[in-house]
Amino acid sequence: MKEQRQNEFERAAREETSPGFLAELWWFLRDNKKWWLLPIVAVLLFFGALVLLTGTGLAPFIYTLF
Repeated sequence: MKEQRQNEFERAAREETSPGFLAELWWFLRDNKKWWLLPIVAVLLFFGALVLLTGTGLAPFIYTLF
């Protein structure tokens, strides 16, 4: 009986797919009412996008912003 339960648990664990990082972050913010984290995450994403874009042809236009 114990082996059967363990096998059912292992099968369920293998079949379950994990959601993406952004989905988990959204669920965390929504369920725990941590809305004050949303502007921080948005600013971090914005600066991350700027860093990624500095390696492209848009770099001269980005540098003029600062």
